[in-house]
Amino acid sequence: MTQAIALSISGMTCASCAGHVKTVLEQVRGVRVAEVSYPGGRADIRAEDGVTVEVLTAAVAGLGYGARGIGAPAGAVGESSREFGAGAQRGGEHPLHVAVIGSGGAAMAAALKAVERGARVTLIERGTIGGTCVNVGCVPSKIMIRAAHIAHLRRESPFDAGISAASPVILRERLLAQQQGRVDELRHAKYERILDGNPAITVLHGAARFRDGHSLAVRLNAGGECAVTFDRCFIATGASPAIPPIPGLKETPYWTSTEALASDTIPERLVVVGASVVAVELAQAFARLGSRVTVLARSTLLRSEDPAVGETLTAAFRSEGIEVLEHTQASCVDYRNHEFVLATGQGQLVADKLLVATGRSPNTRGLNCEAAGVALDAQGAILIDAGMRTSAPHIYAAGDCTDQPQFVYVAAAAGTRAAVNMTGGEARLDLSAMPAVVFTDPQIATVGLSEAEARAKGVKTGSRSLSLDNVPRALANFDTRGFIKLVIEESSRRLIGVQAVAPEAGELIQTAALAIRAGMTVEELADQLFPYLTMVEGLKLAAQTFRKDVTQLSCCAG
Repeated sequence: MTQAIALSISGMTCASCAGHVKTVLEQVRGVRVAEVSYPGGRADIRAEDGVTVEVLTAAVAGLGYGARGIGAPAGAVGESSREFGAGAQRGGEHPLHVAVIGSGGAAMAAALKAVERGARVTLIERGTIGGTCVNVGCVPSKIMIRAAHIAHLRRESPFDAGISAASPVILRERLLAQQQGRVDELRHAKYERILDGNPAITVLHGAARFRDGHSLAVRLNAGGECAVTFDRCFIATGASPAIPPIPGLKETPYWTSTEALASDTIPERLVVVGASVVAVELAQAFARLGSRVTVLARSTLLRSEDPAVGETLTAAFRSEGIEVLEHTQASCVDYRNHEFVLATGQGQLVADKLLVATGRSPNTRGLNCEAAGVALDAQGAILIDAGMRTSAPHIYAAGDCTDQPQFVYVAAAAGTRAAVNMTGGEARLDLSAMPAVVFTDPQIATVGLSEAEARAKGVKTGSRSLSLDNVPRALANFDTRGFIKLVIEESSRRLIGVQAVAPEAGELIQTAALAIRAGMTVEELADQLFPYLTMVEGLKLAAQTFRKDVTQLSCCAG
């Protein structure tokens, strides 16, 4: 069943405005067709039952025009205006209007929290709904890494003497279809469906830039441009792979992580330029799926971590046949005869594919931030305070386009708190006990301060490092690669940092984060009950090493 709805539209100045209103109305779910007249100042809509005047007027208001149902009195529910107040409601009439630029973790969290607190949201996305994490980052990479781990175990495990191993056949095109299917499923369930079902959120598909401190120009993907005025704005545009200025590189068909994850083939020879999280995760995944991999590290693997972390991971990589060239850079890159040729200080490298994973740059170019008074740092990241406010007090930002740690759970938490602040609340984001995981094998998990970081802050520390051959779970697994290191403040004995390199280290680090958050001493941690034959028991054992020789304890001594 369909229904006819007529709207009175105010604020149009030309026929082009009418075209923009038509476009946004026809993007509303359930609208079959919309005819908009500039001279008549009205829109006639044919829509499915269930589409409301409120949804339609919210969509029009997102463009900066006024709208109300024909026959509804001025000021009634369903009317929208260019002018909004500073609170979640102004005079009980019009909701605060928040423009959200982006649709990833930070943007979705901010949009949903703002609506929950009474605001109306216009969300603007220039590309695929969902941002980096679900589409080309966390989700597809972890699926590929898991598949590679299964392939590795079928080929080789500590139990090969009793379970015959076999080299698996890798059908990458089928793995890719499975990977993309789950990505599409999660994007629809966690992003598209939620946006479609929330009448207080209007979605515009296009690229936004600031016109001034209270309005955006949006170049619509479908053609044309519209204006969006706002009371508050939240920027969550994310980041893109940073490309180093290596001579010749830009003239070659190199991969970033996006192309690598979308490839339906596994190259015979792969060179990875980079040594941080994305580089090491994908290097090991491709190696386990059949590539001969060489990693070029300008310094060492994961050099920002405790030195033992990079040393342990390098040893694990080399044991799997991954070549790690430390303190090595490419001086130039050439592509000829379908091969990449890299010149380095250690000789020439030839590869079928080249993956560049040297960090990410904030997506702020093109936003025209200066027009809104939003300050950037030298790298183009948006400067924000503890409440996610930019230098323009009514404009907020979070996630990878700022200088926050580049983790989706940090972005989402920051987005939620920014929305609270935009709607009259007061919230802060405390990153002092922020856990982080690198999904290599063994995994790397950290929280709090390393020894070097603590000492740089003037904290006198104590530390202990427990090798995994002292952890019963690791012994039972016949896999003792790695260690667990605890860092304490010497004067108070409080736990202030943990670094772990271990299979499934990511599953134990949250316990360490909670211990740090609770201000536990190392003795209190050592006195807790941990289930026997779990990897997290390694935290208790590491804590016990501050007072005891754990090699002299029975298996589950308390």
